[in-house]
Amino acid sequence: MEETNNIAIELIDVERSFGTQQVLKKVNLIVEEGTTTVIVGPSGQGKSVMLKHMLGLLRPDRGKVLVYGQDLARLRKKQLDEVRKDYGVLFQNVALFDSMNIFDNVALPLRERTDFGEDEIRACVEEKLALMDLDGVNEKYPAQLSGGMKKRVGLARALVMNPRIVFFDEPTTGLDVSRSNEIYRLFHQTQARLKYTAVIVSHDVPKIFKLADRVALIANGVIEDSMTPEQFQLSEDPSIRTFVQETMGPLYCSEKEETCGL
Repeated sequence: MEETNNIAIELIDVERSFGTQQVLKKVNLIVEEGTTTVIVGPSGQGKSVMLKHMLGLLRPDRGKVLVYGQDLARLRKKQLDEVRKDYGVLFQNVALFDSMNIFDNVALPLRERTDFGEDEIRACVEEKLALMDLDGVNEKYPAQLSGGMKKRVGLARALVMNPRIVFFDEPTTGLDVSRSNEIYRLFHQTQARLKYTAVIVSHDVPKIFKLADRVALIANGVIEDSMTPEQFQLSEDPSIRTFVQETMGPLYCSEKEETCGL
């Protein structure tokens, strides 16, 4: 995946509390344009809360969330909506509308955010469904599809407006190994083709590392570090090392190393 020096998203000293519980404690993170950043960490450590700040669904108590240099907390609703036109989101539960057929589910962002005519909408929807290897599903309903097919429909909807940034919240939850690998393949293919910036919150370690340009660990409300997958898996940082050992076992052999020692 091609890396650039352009910053798509930057979190600067972001803090957020809910009542007496401080969830984010001076979180700092840079997401470079055209890259994939994977955010990992134990459950309940603030991954989803951080993602909601990037989406503009939550505002920080202190600090800044910058998207292409714009501070989301300072934007009016109309300005924030303009920023979000460059967003695509694949939710953990996919969030398809059961009462709509597949075509209408994928077409929904175009109908809500553009003035496209129906012919243009149809062309966009069919292009993205074809990209997901989904033929002949236009008139089907979500209940008629497998879990893996629903994920692909959700990805088609996330990409239908050709967003600059796509957010993935636990994208392979509920899928078996085969279906998870299929989704990862589609992530790789679509990003290579569409060149979007990806932010992925995932527990699927270490498989998700194969997609990542950078991996960031959030623990105890702070980002411990953001680094390449190779650096992450061999890091001597105590928090990262503990996470790696708990998720991959006490001994990890790097794919780039010919030998592995204690």
